[in-house]
Amino acid sequence: MIEINHFEEITQIRMSRASHGNPPYWVSAYYVDGLLIDTGCSDTAEELAEFLESQKLDLVVNTHHHEDHIGGNELIGRRFGVEILAHPDSLPMIDRPPLPPPYRERVWGSPPASDVSPIPRKIVTNRYRFDVIDTPGHCPGHIALVEKSRGWCFSGDLYVGEKIKVCGPEHDVGEMVTSMNRLLCVDTDRLVLFTAMRTIEPNGRRALRSGIKYFEEMSRHARDLYRDGFTVEGIVDELLGGESVFDRITKGQYSSANLVRLLLSADFEEVRSDSENAAS
Repeated sequence: MIEINHFEEITQIRMSRASHGNPPYWVSAYYVDGLLIDTGCSDTAEELAEFLESQKLDLVVNTHHHEDHIGGNELIGRRFGVEILAHPDSLPMIDRPPLPPPYRERVWGSPPASDVSPIPRKIVTNRYRFDVIDTPGHCPGHIALVEKSRGWCFSGDLYVGEKIKVCGPEHDVGEMVTSMNRLLCVDTDRLVLFTAMRTIEPNGRRALRSGIKYFEEMSRHARDLYRDGFTVEGIVDELLGGESVFDRITKGQYSSANLVRLLLSADFEEVRSDSENAAS
């Protein structure tokens, strides 16, 4: 199932695999001036293609390689004859997608292989010019697109909320904060975040700063507790009120314990300096 929303000249396409009429999880793709950013999951590929039949489609960009962002690639590329671009580090996993873990396959399905090419540093459409910015942290090969003249930032899954409670096997908290700082430093009058979740954040800089502050403060608290003799599980209980239900659902792949381990090992010294510079 899909939902269509509009923000300025941008169309947000929300997609979810239907489960007895109830969407278990949403992901957003965006269409602007002939450019499609991400293609959702494989189960919504046909609906996405039907929507695009009434649009002018020139190019597709994947923000990263996860199955809820590339699932429509093969159908869209074949039906519309458009090029699909992604970060070089993502290409092998889009060319030959690995089988998702069972919990992710149930939610998103398995994406078919698709032809994809390395993305350049800038994407130019008829009306807009997008800078391609490396933003790893959610996973390797993650990118964001920024249209500086409009203050639009398509941030993929880098920012999904201010207070993340779980982390997965590809996450790197230090890199996430560095990438968020990188977006903060973009020279624009405003920064609107178009996230891959259901949200559009009109004050993107405030959202990013809040997310950075959360990670930094949680890291300090976690390290203090660890020095006081707390175990990872004890820190989870103290800081997060216990383990997340996602730990059971994902068999430990996404868990609060993973987040705590990353908070304990992340290097925030340089990140903190970058954050102060961005805020000044």
